[in-house]
Amino acid sequence: MEPLPTPCPADRVPDATGLDALRDACKAAKDQRVAFIAVERQGPRWMVQADTLTAPQHIIDPSGYDAVRGRHPPHPRTRDPPRLLAGPVCFVLYDVDGEGRARELAAALHAALYGDLEPLARAVSPTS
Repeated sequence: MEPLPTPCPADRVPDATGLDALRDACKAAKDQRVAFIAVERQGPRWMVQADTLTAPQHIIDPSGYDAVRGRHPPHPRTRDPPRLLAGPVCFVLYDVDGEGRARELAAALHAALYGDLEPLARAVSPTS
């Protein structure tokens, strides 16, 4: 797998659909010692995954963590926010409508994990 830039642009976010693809993407991030980022198809929807355990030297700035927890997109039809799992090192955004949108959100999340909050601010609006 080609090395991931940090932060990772949308067109380079790995598709981790399937166990082999997930394992390969995770191993590549671990080998490169960068924060893991990937999208995964789940039926008609997509999921965004990020994990900083693959980058043991990486520390998430508190403002980046707060931005990720406080900004995630509403569902396009119901306006309800998708399910967001935001732990201290692992972030998962479920029920994303479309691969393109999942990649956009993944790139914005990855940038936020590396301290650049601008892409996240552009990609989503704050939730209340």
